Amino acid sequence: MLGAPEEDMPDAAPARPVPVLNIANVLTVLRILLVPVFLVVLFVGDGHETPWRIAATVVFAVAAITDRIDGQLARKYGLVTDFGKLADPIADKALIGAALVGLSILGDLSWWVTGIIAAREIGITLLRFAVLRHGVIPASRGGKVKTLVQSLAIGLYLLPLSGVWATVAAVVMGVAVFLTVVTGLDYVVQSIRLRAGVHHAAR
Repeated sequence: MLGAPEEDMPDAAPARPVPVLNIANVLTVLRILLVPVFLVVLFVGDGHETPWRIAATVVFAVAAITDRIDGQLARKYGLVTDFGKLADPIADKALIGAALVGLSILGDLSWWVTGIIAAREIGITLLRFAVLRHGVIPASRGGKVKTLVQSLAIGLYLLPLSGVWATVAAVVMGVAVFLTVVTGLDYVVQSIRLRAGVHHAAR
């Protein structure tokens, strides 16, 4: 009550732990499960049949959209968990990596593009695990933009486009590669700061 001594005030109810099994994490796992489905559809026939390429694009788009939805749900309803922070970027990398490798195998995307993006994603994933005992590095805003641009570029490459649209796809992929490198460097800086902060606190 107003004016009551602080020691007489009732203890605040402890914050309830967020369950790992929640809608945001379920969508993240669903995205991972859609990766093999996407690959099967992509490689039907010779991998260049228009109906199947459109179908592969739809599966990829559905999986990519879940990334947007699970993040919004986690933030809006307080469903953020350490599992989600770790699994969400891994799900993104699995989907993006599978699409890039698939497109390169089919000869639609240069291997050097796939190599740069794959090296960055694998490196950052290993870095996340390396600093896991110090803390979890959540997906940054820049990382989310990078993933969005990568997804858009891949979607354009999956579609049977030609002429000016093929040029647009190449330009968007170039932007995606640039963002991939820049955000990768940002994660390295974050990991160094995280470890430095832990070491400083331990002194």
